[in-house]
Amino acid sequence: MIEPLEAAAESTRLDNVHRILDAAERLFRHYGYAKTNVADIARDLGMSPANIYRFFSSKADIHQAIAQRMLDAGHEAVLAIARLPLSAEERLRQYGLQLHRMTVETMLDEEKVHEMVVVALDQQWPVIEGHISRLDDVVASIIRDGIAAGEFEEQDPIRAARCFGACMVTLCHPQMVAQCLQKPNRANADELIEFALRSLKKNR
Repeated sequence: MIEPLEAAAESTRLDNVHRILDAAERLFRHYGYAKTNVADIARDLGMSPANIYRFFSSKADIHQAIAQRMLDAGHEAVLAIARLPLSAEERLRQYGLQLHRMTVETMLDEEKVHEMVVVALDQQWPVIEGHISRLDDVVASIIRDGIAAGEFEEQDPIRAARCFGACMVTLCHPQMVAQCLQKPNRANADELIEFALRSLKKNR
């Protein structure tokens, strides 16, 4: 059982962590990740840099925590799709479209957010790898449903989920989406999703 004083201390710690992340994300979005340092974040919060370092070891550590928060929100969105009372095919269709929509709206519409994402991808942070694995798990669960319902061929759901995810890369990788979005000789979101879905279906 957590003692009242320990619970209060943990609540205060979490409150400070959230305040730091909120301020950092606001500054990163406004000025850019490269142009914002820990001293700027501390100044915005009216505290010393040393106080920031009580909770985060570096600016990169803060950035990773912000990235995790953004990716968690995306994961919740696709989990909600996986739980919809729809066919497996339709859920995968909506999943692919949602990934693409989130990438365009959240990561590309704001230049400074795109900069944060590019840094995270370039540095190959564990939070990115973890996010990909979680997405694969969501897709695998939908594919299992599709196999059980007779929509999809009998196959290894995990392997199929990884292949489906690979087909979605140009729809959800920020740098690839930015490069392909306005080019007429690239497959669009609907075309890629339908192509990937056909590979899962039973031959009629």
